[in-house]
Amino acid sequence: MAQLDLAAFAPMLPSLRKSLPRGEGWWAEVKYDGYRALALTGSVPSVRTKNGADCTPWFPELLQSLRALPASTVLDGEVCVLDAVGRADFERLHRRARRKCWYEGADPIVYCVFDILAFRGRDVRVLPIEERKAMLRPLLASLPGLLYVQAVLDQSDWLFANALALNLEGIVCKRASSPYRAGPSVDWIKVRRRGVHEHGAFRRGP
Repeated sequence: MAQLDLAAFAPMLPSLRKSLPRGEGWWAEVKYDGYRALALTGSVPSVRTKNGADCTPWFPELLQSLRALPASTVLDGEVCVLDAVGRADFERLHRRARRKCWYEGADPIVYCVFDILAFRGRDVRVLPIEERKAMLRPLLASLPGLLYVQAVLDQSDWLFANALALNLEGIVCKRASSPYRAGPSVDWIKVRRRGVHEHGAFRRGP
């Protein structure tokens, strides 16, 4: 099995738009408001933010579940603090992450996983999104702290209306059959609820 270096993987980034993509052939999923992070499984798991910071010690409760997954698997998702109805609360997450460790009374976090980049050492980014999702879903079943992010096909309007009703950040639409390519992409379209702004770079606590 190939030994993977998480630093060699870079996230695919959605393009921000004011309106949903038109036509068929788009998967849509909830945009969770958290810290975008890639995770590597195995006996010594690691988690890195979108900008490459090693945040493994910030969220130690994820490590047991990451160890339970097949080794040398790379996941992509958002680390979040969720409220009682499943809405992500960025400010609570930010307050916790500034401490850079677990502490008594810390808000529990959930890793909301929406993609898989490697499986058992094999790079799967070239596979279409449907195959990657099908590979990912059974891996996350019953593992504490990990949440599979479900996608729906050609129902962007319906999902966005529900996101607005629940006061969520928005949704991400992903082109059917598309591979995973690092960096900004027009194959992923992010549409936010009006009034929601991009979070700036966070400052870590002392």
